[in-house]
Order: sequence, then C-alpha cells, then structure tokens
Amino acid sequence: MTSSSKEDKIITAQNCVQAGWQAGFKAACFTCVATAIPTLTAVRTIPWAKASINYTGQALIICGASIAAFFINADKTILEGAKKNARYDMKP
Repeated sequence: MTSSSKEDKIITAQNCVQAGWQAGFKAACFTCVATAIPTLTAVRTIPWAKASINYTGQALIICGASIAAFFINADKTILEGAKKNARYDMKP
C-alpha cells in the first residue's frame, strides 16, 4: 500500500465523518423545532401537562429527541459513506 493510497483513505474517511456531522446537525435542528412546538403548546394548554412538566422536563423532551436524531442520522450517513468508499485490496 503506497502512502498516497493511505492518504486517499484518510481523506475519504474525513469526508465521510464531515458529511455525517452535517447530516446529523440538520436533523437535530429540524427535530428540535418539530418537538419544541408541540411540547410547549401542550404545556400551556393541557392541564395535566401544565401541572406535571416543569421547565427541566420540557428541555429534556426537546433535547432528548434532538440528540437521538443527531446520532441516528450521523451514524447512518457515515455508514453509507463507508460502504460506498470501501476498497478491498486483494492480494494473491
């Protein structure tokens, strides 16, 4: 394996990780908005939610969904990139 081949693999891996980070961040932003609106609406209109879910609970609901979306999408994107860029050197 030549040094340029190793460098190409390193660059490809870095690009996969960067794409995964970007996809995860976009998904987390979308999920944050998508969970914040119903959570905050429910806390202000539903009597049970108003009495039972404090500010910390609201933050945990929103952040938990956002973190899950980030990791799921980042992992999925990184694995797709790794599968696409996998090269196996067959030696006789």
